[in-house]
Formats: sequence, C-alpha cells, structure tokens
Amino acid sequence: MLHKKIILCITGSIAAYKSAMLLRLLKKEGAEVQVLMTSAAKEFITPLTLATLSEKLVIADFADKNSGSWHNHVELGLWADAIIIAPASANTIAKMANGICDNIVLATYLSARCTVFVAPAMDLDMWAHQSTQNNINKLAQYGNYILKPESGLLASGLSGQGRMQEPEQIIETLDTYFNFQQNKDFLEKNILITAGPTYEPIDPVRFIGNYSSGKMGIAIADELSRRGANVTIILGPTHLKPRQSKVDVINVSTAQEMHQNALQLFKNTDIAILSAAVADFRAKQPSGIKIKKLTADLMLELEENPDILVDLGKAKTSKQLVIGFALETNNAFENALAKLKRKNADAIILNSLEHTGAGFKEDTNQITIINAKGEMIDYELKTKIELAKDIADYIKNTFKIV
Repeated sequence: MLHKKIILCITGSIAAYKSAMLLRLLKKEGAEVQVLMTSAAKEFITPLTLATLSEKLVIADFADKNSGSWHNHVELGLWADAIIIAPASANTIAKMANGICDNIVLATYLSARCTVFVAPAMDLDMWAHQSTQNNINKLAQYGNYILKPESGLLASGLSGQGRMQEPEQIIETLDTYFNFQQNKDFLEKNILITAGPTYEPIDPVRFIGNYSSGKMGIAIADELSRRGANVTIILGPTHLKPRQSKVDVINVSTAQEMHQNALQLFKNTDIAILSAAVADFRAKQPSGIKIKKLTADLMLELEENPDILVDLGKAKTSKQLVIGFALETNNAFENALAKLKRKNADAIILNSLEHTGAGFKEDTNQITIINAKGEMIDYELKTKIELAKDIADYIKNTFKIV
C-alpha cells in the first residue's frame, strides 16, 4: 500500500474508535491518508485525534468556516486510489444507496472514480432489517466492496451480526486488492462480451423480449477490464452500463444486430463470453404501424434468429476461446452440457431459475461452470460482481490462452 492515496470516511457509530487504529495501520503501510468525517462522527471520536494520526487536517464540512475556503469534493474523489467508509452507519448506507448528498463524505463518494470499500457497523436488528439489506445490495450492484460485519457482542449488549470488521482484516483486504490490481493477468487480451436482452419488434410499440438486465455480462466486462484486457461489450437494451471507462460499448437492440457485430469483431478476439439473453425467434414480418385490436384471431408468424454461439463456435481457431451461458428451468446440467457440445463451446456457464436469488434482474446469481469434458465447478449464491471474479479466475486457471 506504499504511496497509495486513501480517503478514510468516518460516520456516526460507536465503532468509530476502531477508525483510529485503522488509520494508524494505513500509515504504517505507507499510505497517504485524508480523513473525512460526518457531523455525527464527531460525537464518537475527535477530529484532533485523527488529524494527529493522519498528519493532515480532518475535513468535516464543505467549507472552512474560519477562512471561507472550499473543500473540493470533486478533487478529493479524483485524488484517491481508494475510499474506505469505516464505520458506515445505516443512515450513511441508506443515503449512499439513494444518491443523497448532504455532507462532505457523501459528496466525495458520489464524485469518486476509485474503488470504494464500505464497512458497515450497527446493531443486529438494524443490519438484518430488509431496508438495510436492500441498500447493501444496491451498493454492491454499484460496484462497491462490502466488508460484511462480524458477529459478536454489540454496544447495545446484544450479540449478533453488526460489528465492524477489525482494522487488521480491512488492511488485509486492501493489501489483497492493491496487489491484485498490479496483477494484470489479462493484459492486452482482446475480449468480446455480449450482454443484456434483445428486443425483436412486432410493431413500432411492441416487441418480443425477456427480463435480462445485462448485470452479469457488465460485471464480467468490468472485471476483465480491471485486469488489463481490451474489452468490447455488445449490449442489448438496458439502462445499465459498465463502470470501467475503458470498456468499449456497442449498443444494439435486435439479435441480428448483435450477431452482425459479434461476427465482425470475433476475428480479432482472443476470448468471447456470450452472456446475452438473445431471443430465439423474431416476427417474420414486423408491422410498420401499430397493430390494432380488430380481431381475436391475430396470428404472429415467427422465424428463427441467428445463433451467435453456434457461429462463433464454428469460426473459432485453436487460439480462440468461446464461452457461452445457459439459463435452464429443468434438467439443467444435461441441457447445458448438450448445448456446449452442440455449439462447440469451450465452456458453458449454467444458471437456473430454480435457485432463489438467481437469474434475470437479480443482483445475485448461482452458477455452475461446465467444460467440454463434462467437468463442472459449482459456485454458491453470490453477487454478480463476485461471480465475475470467479469466472475470470476460472478462465485464467483453466485455459492456456491466458
């Protein structure tokens, strides 16, 4: 962590006493640390203590009331290599999740372009409350690292989950993160990803589609970009987009558009990961005007869409890797393995709607990766961001191309 620029944000929680030790450890690791505080945090630990340990003035307001100088939260967000919010109270987590910006900590968080680590600290019932869990899931979806609280004796006298992670644990996580950032194991690999749904028009206002959000493919794109890859994502209709600015995005609507772009890009691709939920069929003759409800006997004639996985499986060379996705509702393993062999993929990532919390729109997923030999690895239910790391690790450890 030598010479890394760290912003340590402290919010209103009894666990703020741990922040002093975390600050000492960060300094010991050679980091340059700027402390930000909320007003509530001052009730638990003094700015003087933190200023002494950090060797910098603590920032707790948008402006210095004595000099009138402005604390530029935008510059702070650009300056940092990482932001740690420890402790993160339920109140601050709720505001972060919903874009509320009424103090210097929140303004800096919203301006940050670096990775943000969130270390919650609160009583067990507050942590377990569905609203808190929804907010935590939102923060994870936004790409923040959640340092899940520990179980143990709490300030209320109750015992359960809600204790902020110990400073030594947080330091270990940061060390792993920065070491990982230096390991660009996909450096200069050209990676093609498809993600999201396709919309097949019936008329100007109706379409054939599905519930895919593109979250899984976007998470994979972000992860591989962080690891040094040149990533292009062909993205179907979704309001989401990659967080990594280096990811090239090609927006499409239909399966034919996605197929055309994938074939064009594939010849210069090392690895193709096809996570999009592509519609199998499209209307044979879409109407140019809105179809009126004139009869109950309306028949919609369909024709088959091109199969991107089949065509890339046929075209790939021994130096290229093609990985598909399979969403199944029954006979999941058998159907996925048959799809892998039929379409000449190198691996299939299976997820099933039978698992609660997995599938379309969810922030979490549960997957099984199957290779051409029929060997499989099961992964437990995790956030899609965490699974993106598992998928990248699987590719790195399994195939010689990386």
